[in-house]
Amino acid sequence: MCLVLFSRESHPDFPLLIAANRDEFYARPTEPAGFWEENRQILAGRDLLGGGTWMGVSRSGRVALITNYRQPSENREDAPSRGDLVRDFLENDLQAEEYLATVQQKADKYNGFNLICGSVSGEMWYYGNFGKEPEPIGPGVHGLSNALLNTPWPKVEKGRKKLNDLLQKSRIREKDLFDLLYDDQKAPVEHLPDTGVGKELEELLSPMFIKSPQYGSRCSTVLLADREGNVTFAERSYDVVTYEAVTRTFMFAV
Repeated sequence: MCLVLFSRESHPDFPLLIAANRDEFYARPTEPAGFWEENRQILAGRDLLGGGTWMGVSRSGRVALITNYRQPSENREDAPSRGDLVRDFLENDLQAEEYLATVQQKADKYNGFNLICGSVSGEMWYYGNFGKEPEPIGPGVHGLSNALLNTPWPKVEKGRKKLNDLLQKSRIREKDLFDLLYDDQKAPVEHLPDTGVGKELEELLSPMFIKSPQYGSRCSTVLLADREGNVTFAERSYDVVTYEAVTRTFMFAV
């Protein structure tokens, strides 16, 4: 994922809400969300090049997602796939705090990442290998892009405000979250971060939903977990030419 907006204990019906866009090169092969054939406990899309995933949930209620940390001068071509970290948590029995402690021990092997993991009905934890120690995520509305958690990039601040406004409604539907994510307005140049990719590319990457000839927001994913243990996990994939959408929705109880 390259934009993640989520709330913890900020709505009377949903202790956890997640809305996220996955930004990737269009040529990178991908499998859409579904229960994995080799492990029917895992519901996620799949990166067919690296074998891992960008966001997923298990039938037991484990949830994890990852974004890249944008610092191209530090990237190594021989680094392992960051999507493995999400897959490994979903297949693991360790609590989030324990799992992130093990990740921290090998974090320097990977290119920059931000990893969030936890339970749909319990704690959520965050660790980025350009940050400090793993930390619990408190109640509230949070945002993550390609810097550390809640870094106030324009798309993050805009998305957090939109999600906070939506949370004031008594009823929230998955469509509301998809509509929130589909915002392709570029941020003012003077408000953009400097991550070493140049102003033109910073501007191209600045919208919540990115559109460009070779790279952009290929899918959106939303997760709604209610207080009775019901989980809705939906993925909306986009045709990168016409932007027609196909939505897959999965519902199960933890």
